[in-house]
Amino acid sequence: MKVDLFDFHLPQERIALRPVRPRDAAKMLVVRARGAFEDHGVRDLPSLLTRGDVLVFNDTRVIPAQLEGRRGNAKIGATLHKRIDLRRWQAFIRNAKRVRPGEQLVFGGGVTAIAELRHEDGSFTLAFDGDEPVEILLDRAGTVPLPPYIAGKRETDAQDQIDYQTMFATEDGAVAAPTAALHFTDDLVAKLDSQGIGRETLTLHVGAGTFLPVKADDTDEHSMHSEFGRIEAATAERLNRVRAEGGRLIAVGTTSLRLLESAANEDGEIEPFSGDTDIFITPGYRFRAVDGLMTNFHLPRSTLMMLVSAMIGRERILSAYDHAIANKYRFYSYGDSSLLLP
Repeated sequence: MKVDLFDFHLPQERIALRPVRPRDAAKMLVVRARGAFEDHGVRDLPSLLTRGDVLVFNDTRVIPAQLEGRRGNAKIGATLHKRIDLRRWQAFIRNAKRVRPGEQLVFGGGVTAIAELRHEDGSFTLAFDGDEPVEILLDRAGTVPLPPYIAGKRETDAQDQIDYQTMFATEDGAVAAPTAALHFTDDLVAKLDSQGIGRETLTLHVGAGTFLPVKADDTDEHSMHSEFGRIEAATAERLNRVRAEGGRLIAVGTTSLRLLESAANEDGEIEPFSGDTDIFITPGYRFRAVDGLMTNFHLPRSTLMMLVSAMIGRERILSAYDHAIANKYRFYSYGDSSLLLP
């Protein structure tokens, strides 16, 4: 499909630069396969689901993966994307033309790394020097890598260390937050529990590739980035039991959805999973594991815009986005939410 079929115009003032407080005070647009769009708040979620439904969260935790430094006299920036091993990470580098394989990069706090290899997509393998765990080096030198549409408009600050982390975050490794879950609070979770709405977690370490634009003119020509994910055997068993008993699996965020669909076999059974996924979901895809999706509003011409179009229909989702813009919904990572129920 042509990528420009997933384009729309978003006024700049609709991009949220900070989240609302409290988190569950955000608005939520409910989009069903047909009928009028429904304007709700995230706090209405318990009443919009049914006892026996299960929300599936991503428990990845955002690490301080944004590094600023130098290669000689040239300023460079590195955004870690994906762990390769204990000391090596794949990273996207700003001013990458100034970097040659084998050169040393010097970051803050005395942290250094060798740019070992340039990949076909322009990223590098960075091998961090020294014996200290890379996690300690990042705590010393790194910052939270806010999305470009926020970082380009204001500085990252201490509040982002809190705001850009979900309440479910326990597994270090993400470069970007699974932002649909940023709306959840202890109060909201307690109400969901009281209504008999279940919760499960999986892990998908979101990489910097999630921010990359689709440069191809056709979706068939786009090469999807890969990310590491894991679903434990016991979790998969419980999720399958939910559907067997008539409950619905509602993915909280596109990251949870992509991993669930990656782990599902042709019969819709979710299998244990540990490894990389580069699943690319576009209109025409047959969903096997997921019955609904809670997600924020996405960038035009993005792979995530294609994913939500696959779930609810391209024309339907574009109409929903027009409704959201007209009704002053806040967009992107710190913005409002939507609940897609096909």
